[in-house]
Amino acid sequence: MNFTSRSLALFCLIAVCAWVLPAQADSATPPTRRVRLTCTAQAVDIPRGARELTLWLPFPPSDDWQEVSNFVVRSDAPTSVNRDDEYGNQILSLTVQNPQKPVRIELQVDVLRRERRNAAIAVERPKSPSTVVEKIANRWLQRDRLVPIDGRISDLARDVTRGKMNESDQVRAIYDYTVSTLKYDKSGKGWGRGDIEYACDARRGNCTDFHALFIGLCRARGIPARFEIGISLPTDEPAGEINGYHCWADCFVATHNWIPVDCSEAQKHPERRDYFFGAHDENRVTFSTGRDILLNPPQKGERLNFFVYPYAEVDGEPHDKIERTIRYEDL
Repeated sequence: MNFTSRSLALFCLIAVCAWVLPAQADSATPPTRRVRLTCTAQAVDIPRGARELTLWLPFPPSDDWQEVSNFVVRSDAPTSVNRDDEYGNQILSLTVQNPQKPVRIELQVDVLRRERRNAAIAVERPKSPSTVVEKIANRWLQRDRLVPIDGRISDLARDVTRGKMNESDQVRAIYDYTVSTLKYDKSGKGWGRGDIEYACDARRGNCTDFHALFIGLCRARGIPARFEIGISLPTDEPAGEINGYHCWADCFVATHNWIPVDCSEAQKHPERRDYFFGAHDENRVTFSTGRDILLNPPQKGERLNFFVYPYAEVDGEPHDKIERTIRYEDL
């Protein structure tokens, strides 16, 4: 390990993500949750004669709704923390020359997560007619590899928002369409890639499929939208292992600023449908933002569809033999 807890903390304080914007919250103190996360990855079954192995791990960021502290890294080789150029995601990585045995890395962090709410959507119209002026990255209006915004998607976006004259009403229409049309269902094949064409055809999937549809329809109407991915924290146990990921979305409307949404949670919990239009609860941790990700140092393989699990390459080729765990403990 060549990064101490103190130096990693300093790194994260200095290198602030460019896309992080001021929080929009109720005046009351929002609910919080504090946990310790331990993320491990071990590359195994390394081919004999391999010359180089690189292993990348997402490093949870600090922002207005998430404070990350007390970093500890344990590894079999020196590590570095960098940011990707497009989204500013923090990336922990190591490279081993002539690996002859499994290569392991462990990241332990404490996370204080706050509920995030956009109070402006609770009223029919904002109290002030003035609009919020923010520098919005052009990336939030562009397509992703699996989320085109032209053709049938553009036509669908127009149909879903027909008769809605302002963007806030259009966004709500897209949200309601996504929640009402898709079913949270992980049976069969094709789900889990965040493929908007699959979501439109199958009308089912997991959180990536829900938010591919929501984000794609927003962008097709010229409404900036962004993708975030991480983990959902169980609420029934104070500690345990997390076996899957969770993702959610934001969209930008000038009269309201960024509006947090969670379409898949709204479909699973219909009684909270209104809540998840304009709120992200405190029982989650963000790992990264965006899709089609080029890591830093850059991988030789294709851009990552999204970045929530460890990724490895051996001699420039993807290596999927990775044993991984994510454990949490309430503090």
